[in-house]
Amino acid sequence: MSRRVVPIQPAAEREFRAPPLSLYMHIPWCARKCPYCDFNSHPLRGSLPEADYVAALIADLEWALPLVRGRRIVSVFIGGGTPSLLSAAAVDTLLAAVRARLPLGRDAEITLEANPGAIEAGKFAAFRDAGVNRLSLGIQSFAPERLQALGRVHDAGEALSAAALAARHFDRFNLDLMYGLPGQSVEQALADVKRAIGFAPAHLSCYQLGIEANTAFAASPPALPDPDRCADMQEAIETALGEAGFLHYETSAFARPGAFCRHNLNYWTFGDYLGIGAGAHGKLTLCGAAWQVRRQARWRHPAQYLAKTMEGHPAQEEFPVNPDELPFEFMMNALRLTGGFDASLFEERTAQPLCVVEPILRLAEEDGLIVREAGKIIPSLRGQRFLNRLLERFLA
Repeated sequence: MSRRVVPIQPAAEREFRAPPLSLYMHIPWCARKCPYCDFNSHPLRGSLPEADYVAALIADLEWALPLVRGRRIVSVFIGGGTPSLLSAAAVDTLLAAVRARLPLGRDAEITLEANPGAIEAGKFAAFRDAGVNRLSLGIQSFAPERLQALGRVHDAGEALSAAALAARHFDRFNLDLMYGLPGQSVEQALADVKRAIGFAPAHLSCYQLGIEANTAFAASPPALPDPDRCADMQEAIETALGEAGFLHYETSAFARPGAFCRHNLNYWTFGDYLGIGAGAHGKLTLCGAAWQVRRQARWRHPAQYLAKTMEGHPAQEEFPVNPDELPFEFMMNALRLTGGFDASLFEERTAQPLCVVEPILRLAEEDGLIVREAGKIIPSLRGQRFLNRLLERFLA
């Protein structure tokens, strides 16, 4: 794909450095496709082609090395799909391949997503021994009727067992929960959160169920709670987690002090990330005489990705981002942070002075959507509630 782009020429007196770099590895298979899921995931039919896919991921990493060689990896996230379908030996091979090719700090955050199925849960200790130091567990709900309505493959007992195993084997783990589920009351949503708190996770993700295009729910939508009840759920969840000592640091993310997800923080502060695997996306900053942000997208279908990668062409699309689009892209991420961002970060990550968005910021401040204090730009409570309306202003 070709796009017209004008390279940014940074001011001569300012040296722009590449932002922190994360690595994302996508595992595209699931035991079954959930009806609400619009991620690039595919029901596994037959056995997992583990050896071939691991080889393709390593070949993909090799192909990308010229763009990132020598840059330190601050976090690794193995997502999907259901990465816990992989064996611990495969995860160990992947992490060893990363360490052999790029600097990976001893303190790097290495997250693996997992589902609570009994077979996968039994692997948690082996994943830890392979180098994973943070687990993200897709619970969604502890209530049998809610899990059935969501089409999840695990039941309530498996959810409870997996959460207990995560607490036993990982100092840092996240539990994913959803609210606004079919037939759910405020009290039921709050019961899920309180049960999750009982496992003492370092991190919780709580997000409202939405009906996404090209999903089974889009074709046959379930009856969901009305917006007012969902707003009440959100408020009750935020209050309960605050009282339990969790910090609400991003739209849907809550963490104990010091346990923010470093990988996602890098996304939200417009850092760089290399994405490998079927359908993975990446954003890389190229520094030098002509500073530039580039996007990459891998082939989506697993079979096509495997074939193209082994031919030496893992990226289906690669293009520079037009500088005119960078302010919106930056704000779309950074304004998700409830604590806002340092104003200087905008110039560091876009190579543009803040004055290019100053008129928009000023109007947003007048409308009570943001506040400015101590050199930071912070979405107000109103701005957090109406984040999409706030972001739309930067599209112009």
